[in-house]
Amino acid sequence: MNFEHFLTKKILSAKPYKNSISAPIIKIGVIAITIGMIVMIVSVGVGTGMQKEIKDKISSIEGHLTVQSFNNSLNENSINPISVDNSFINEIQKIKEVKNVEKIISRFGIVRTDKDFEALYFKGVQADYDFNQINKFIVEGNYPLFSDKFSNDVLISQILADKISLKVGDSFQMLFSKDDNSQPSIIKLVVSGIYNSGFDELDSKYVFGDIKQIRRILKWSETQISSLEIHLNDPKTSDKINEYLYLNSPSEYDVTSSKEKYFSIYEWIELFDKNIFAIIFIMIIVASINIISVLVVLILERTNMIGVLKALGASNISIRKFFIYTSSYLIAIGIFLGNLIGLIILYIQNNFKIISLDSKIYYVDSVPVYIDLYQIVMLNVIVFILCVFSILFPSLLVSKVNPKDTIKFN
Repeated sequence: MNFEHFLTKKILSAKPYKNSISAPIIKIGVIAITIGMIVMIVSVGVGTGMQKEIKDKISSIEGHLTVQSFNNSLNENSINPISVDNSFINEIQKIKEVKNVEKIISRFGIVRTDKDFEALYFKGVQADYDFNQINKFIVEGNYPLFSDKFSNDVLISQILADKISLKVGDSFQMLFSKDDNSQPSIIKLVVSGIYNSGFDELDSKYVFGDIKQIRRILKWSETQISSLEIHLNDPKTSDKINEYLYLNSPSEYDVTSSKEKYFSIYEWIELFDKNIFAIIFIMIIVASINIISVLVVLILERTNMIGVLKALGASNISIRKFFIYTSSYLIAIGIFLGNLIGLIILYIQNNFKIISLDSKIYYVDSVPVYIDLYQIVMLNVIVFILCVFSILFPSLLVSKVNPKDTIKFN
């Protein structure tokens, strides 16, 4: 153990030091760093959680990427099919970032009961559709299981169920218009399950049913579909895969991402990053000011000790190291306590959902939390380095102390 570390340990553990004039100021400084760290940890956890939760809801229901005809991209109500063979789908599935590819036929129609009606899309999916990505949203019943024959079972949203008074096991009709303005096609459907993602804009949009039902009405062949819905293992690769598919798909195909479809929502949640950065910046400034104040008080209180150490041959650099080590120790205590309390707060919110939100405004019914260990570690490292860096210049006050004056004063 070198001289500076030895001196720091002895001074901080001494009883007179704990009862000194600077003790309350030191406590205030540590508390300020702790509070700042709590605010930063909670801000990062909640902000990241909010972004992830909303993006996950969109991708669970609509996928990360959609391949469809250009006409369908320009007009959501357009039903121009694309002919897709298995070789094209297999090529997409070979991409390591791709989790799964779903064939979709989507058609706008009217849900009708004896008492009410509602307009929305029938989203036809295949028997091997991965309902696990939606299963977490199911609040009643189960997702439909399709066989080789036509299935009348559908999965509807809680919003639709409430609007037209449907429950699991109830039957209703869905009407689809024809291009020749003749009598609409009508199919009878049965509610097998009800889901509620909390994302009203999406929940009010779809009924999930058997793709064979809608294919029969449209008289499309087995290779004709409305779109391919692509789910990725890592959403961060969306832009890269989007560009790759756009360049390697037939010219009549268009590739759009969920970010392009819901641009305004993505713009809104990306503002969280700016808010988090602003909070971190302010908290680091506050923490730095507090630790600088603590350092100055320590130096002023230890002026006599500085003079004696200089008289005994200690250099300015050595004495500066002592004060920097002491301040760094206090910074580390504040950061540790801030992490401990901040992570406990996030854990409680994540498990008990204490703070709730209006899903119609925020797209989630409670404050979501996501703890990214890499983000937390980097935040700790950055805060510690910047706080230590902020005390380097004030520590130069040590060189202003004249040992002759302090010893003479004593």
